[in-house]
Amino acid sequence: MINSINPANEELLEEYNEMTIEQVDKIIDSVHREFEKWRNTDFEFRSEKMKKAASVMRNKKEELAKIMTLEMGKPVAQSRGEVEKCAWVCDYFAENAEKFLQDEIIETDASKSFVTFQPLGVVLAVMPWNFPFWQVFRFASPNLMAGNAGVLKHSSNVTGCALAIENVFKEAGFPEHLFRTLVISSKKVGDVIKNRSVKAVTLTGSTAAGISVAKAAGEQLKKTVLELGGSDPYLILGDADLEAATETCVNSRLINGGQSCIAAKRFIVVESIYDDFEKLFVEKMKSKKMGDPFDESNNLGPQARNDLRDELHQQVNRSVKNGAKILLGGEIPKTKGAYYPPTVLANVKKGMPAYDEELFGPVAALIKVKDEAEGIKIANDTTFGLGAAVFTKDIVKGEKIAKKKLASGSCFVNEFVKSDPRLPFGGINESGYGRELSIYGIQEFVNVKTVYVK
Repeated sequence: MINSINPANEELLEEYNEMTIEQVDKIIDSVHREFEKWRNTDFEFRSEKMKKAASVMRNKKEELAKIMTLEMGKPVAQSRGEVEKCAWVCDYFAENAEKFLQDEIIETDASKSFVTFQPLGVVLAVMPWNFPFWQVFRFASPNLMAGNAGVLKHSSNVTGCALAIENVFKEAGFPEHLFRTLVISSKKVGDVIKNRSVKAVTLTGSTAAGISVAKAAGEQLKKTVLELGGSDPYLILGDADLEAATETCVNSRLINGGQSCIAAKRFIVVESIYDDFEKLFVEKMKSKKMGDPFDESNNLGPQARNDLRDELHQQVNRSVKNGAKILLGGEIPKTKGAYYPPTVLANVKKGMPAYDEELFGPVAALIKVKDEAEGIKIANDTTFGLGAAVFTKDIVKGEKIAKKKLASGSCFVNEFVKSDPRLPFGGINESGYGRELSIYGIQEFVNVKTVYVK
């Protein structure tokens, strides 16, 4: 059985029967048959369906937000925002897919030569629990618009969200078997990848999960896109607007309970303003309310599962044992639920989990540096490379640092890192490879085909 448990009160929400491999193969066969028809539809037809999906989500926003908050614990206001963002990405690709995938004429010795972008087939998506709707729709909307079909292996603790997403597409008028959910454990992902009808795999998750899926897909010579973990550095320079910077940094660290690959993780502050930054930062972290995620006054709900909360606490304890200092939080509340308070660690050094690892929760690591040069060096001293940010009143300098000096897939100036349908999203190094969203995302899972006519 696969269980969905409310992390706020540890009560069982639903039990699901896990599908057998025979059932999975049957579903994939039906999805492949649907793909053979779907690939021949035109963009106008696909766009109509995708816009309807956006409409369905907006009309059912409260219902979908409730499922999200019940299953993974994010504050319900953030769940509503996630539904709206999913509707936006559907509208975006409905309006832009045809332009992004139009034939590209290239002058050669031929009478006509061009590049065309053709769908690959069934794409397997292995998705995480932290943004249970957004992670799926940012994969599904461009791929269905490109003419592909999809099968979803979602995190077991958000199976209700997975089935709700499948129903959104059905209600929008998409063919019944074009996008299906596989209710299976992670142990069966390798068998799904081996299915000959699965042509590509996209995964968002941990680095370890990415390595496992990349290995399985590589053995089958199947294309992958991996969006993995991060230890995002935020560099705060001496001329930064401290009030604005601390507000932005705190919001980035606590959004979604700190359970975001692109949440700020390491705050690298030059020593000339460090004391003032630390004071303001701790005050703002302390002001955030934790509690029932359905209470609109709370900023922070529970972590998604008890085991994840406990793992985070162990990382904090190991960092403290190695010399980090707790300025705020750092204790598991004596209440039911997977709660963990806003926590601030100072004196964070290389060799500590708070420096080297991804802290997937509301724990901030403060690092004091001598100057800008040392700050850039420490920011890049990571095995990850997903997002980064720099805070300075000198916009020219900030842009130069973002463009040339910080090693990451995205770098923001005076703003926290976020995904946007209009911009490519992804990382380097142990944060993965490939891109989602924008023109670059929709072109990941297509056959870039040369046509030459003499």
